[in-house]
Amino acid sequence: MISRLQAATVEPMSLSDRRKAELCSLIDEYTGGEERKIPGLVYIGFRGAGDPIIEHYSGTTGISSAKPMSQETIFWVASFTKIATSIACMQLVEKGFLDLDSTEQLEAICPELQAIKVLNTRQDGTFELVEKARKISLRMLLNHTGKSNTNATNATKKSPAHGHLAGFGYAFEDARLAQYGRPIGFDDFGGSREDLFSRPLVNQPGEVFQYGTSMDWVGIVIERITGLDLENYFQKNIFEPLGMNSVSFFPSESAKANLAYMHQRLRDGSLVTTDHLYRRPLLADGGQMENSRCFAAGGHGCFGKPAEFRKLTKPQELIAVFLNDGVDASTGYRILQSQTVDEMFRDQIPDKPRFSNQPVPVVKPWLANPTPLSPMPKDHTEGWGLSFSISHFAEPTGRAEGSASWEGLANLYWFADRKNNIGGIIASQILPFGDRLVLECAQRVEKEIYSTLL
Repeated sequence: MISRLQAATVEPMSLSDRRKAELCSLIDEYTGGEERKIPGLVYIGFRGAGDPIIEHYSGTTGISSAKPMSQETIFWVASFTKIATSIACMQLVEKGFLDLDSTEQLEAICPELQAIKVLNTRQDGTFELVEKARKISLRMLLNHTGKSNTNATNATKKSPAHGHLAGFGYAFEDARLAQYGRPIGFDDFGGSREDLFSRPLVNQPGEVFQYGTSMDWVGIVIERITGLDLENYFQKNIFEPLGMNSVSFFPSESAKANLAYMHQRLRDGSLVTTDHLYRRPLLADGGQMENSRCFAAGGHGCFGKPAEFRKLTKPQELIAVFLNDGVDASTGYRILQSQTVDEMFRDQIPDKPRFSNQPVPVVKPWLANPTPLSPMPKDHTEGWGLSFSISHFAEPTGRAEGSASWEGLANLYWFADRKNNIGGIIASQILPFGDRLVLECAQRVEKEIYSTLL
């Protein structure tokens, strides 16, 4: 893995003002005009210390809003939250409080995992719950891996192209889990612990990668081992030291006043403003609900400014921490040891590659598009680090092999290229996930950045 010293030898030059203006104009193509393709976008490119390559706020906070997108705009960052949860988890591993591979420790912290069973489909199509073949470890939760345990047809199986090794799934993707939960159903984004605790595994632990609710369980582990709720732990150990002052599970009234609108892309390609998908935390008073405390979901629960998820002129953000071997270059604050960052970037599932071109249907198409979003080479695969994707190949944009990346449901995407010391974020608030136009814009800008700087 490339070190910070090595990265310094390939530190890219800054873009010229003219080049920045050209890239800003490219982004504005998508948010401008009479029939806007995208209501608003934030794009941030940065180097390992968090220094800006480009930062641009384009369009408005909503298709029905005249308020400009700005540095103050608050987004539901969804699965960007997983970065913070994995860092918090690894901080506790470094301190000796958590063991990545001790199933006994995990079950002692979360006894609910002892009794949880695996959803199986009988030959006649009915469901049964069967015993786990093995116990779950913390590493499995971070890796989203489980062994397929179904007789369902290939059309309803969850592909290993998107997943975690513990065996949990998301009901918006996994047809069996969605069907099993009906007529009541499972709500992946309802802000409820009860919903998390009531769902079975969809795969046997440790053998197949499937994206799911594993990181919500990691958040619960962090709370129970520290005695702090996830909001307070994150603020004390991650957000405040790094100057991420806007990021929270429970936005303040002033933050909610700057919240970007949520949108739905219709089948004809048009956009409509819709009610927010993740409403419960937005109704909470400091996280307190009328009957029970609102759940701080470690897999998807944070709101904040996308710019605070990278290093700019403010103190270090999470993604640039990866580029800078765990250190905030501005303050010298070490959030993780460099060897821990290396471990997080190591492909944890080398024998279980995620085949990018394998079709993955979805159960709730208003939340996510089926993948692949565009045809991929037949042999194209990706790996998985400790909570994010690891590329096996260099990308056409210029992004190096071994780079990390992941996304948020409402079409937010980040990447960290340690070899070239470049990272990037694009953020929108559009459903379903996998919006073609957001991805097209991201790829075009990224390609121009790499072609200019390298």
